[in-house]
Amino acid sequence: MASEVRCLEISAESLSLLKIGELAKKTGKTVRAIHLYEELGLLLPAVRSKGGFRLYSGRATTRIEWIQKLQDMGFSLTEIKVFLREWEDCETAPKAMARVREIFADKLRETQQTIDRLSRLVVELNDTLTYMDSCRSCEPTHIQAECGTCDIHGHGGKAPLLVDGISK
Repeated sequence: MASEVRCLEISAESLSLLKIGELAKKTGKTVRAIHLYEELGLLLPAVRSKGGFRLYSGRATTRIEWIQKLQDMGFSLTEIKVFLREWEDCETAPKAMARVREIFADKLRETQQTIDRLSRLVVELNDTLTYMDSCRSCEPTHIQAECGTCDIHGHGGKAPLLVDGISK
């Protein structure tokens, strides 16, 4: 008898399903976003209630978090759909993991290139702001056309590109 009760408890836990609104609230997504994920085949409801409500398992929150993480990495929903199709089309687990590893390695390289580009931009912006800070000591009689050409900045009359590019 005790084993029967225990089985019922396990079954009750497995039936802990979320309505779409509850899932949206739990994940911070809109109901429309969840509908879109479903339309694209990225997320499937576990069942539909007798009233036609979509009911999702607890795994749906993990799937939505995964989708969000991939979007944070720069993947579009269409790319995520292709990603899943490639995963499902692999014949064996090692092949599937090798493909996922390849995709993530490519994304890592792309992300590192973006970080490098943005790091160079940070340096350029800091240099430009430092240059512009010296403009505060310019004579009030200087005209705008002279900006970037005076030697008050110590750059030999040559402004950084972000300033120099403003001039005609």
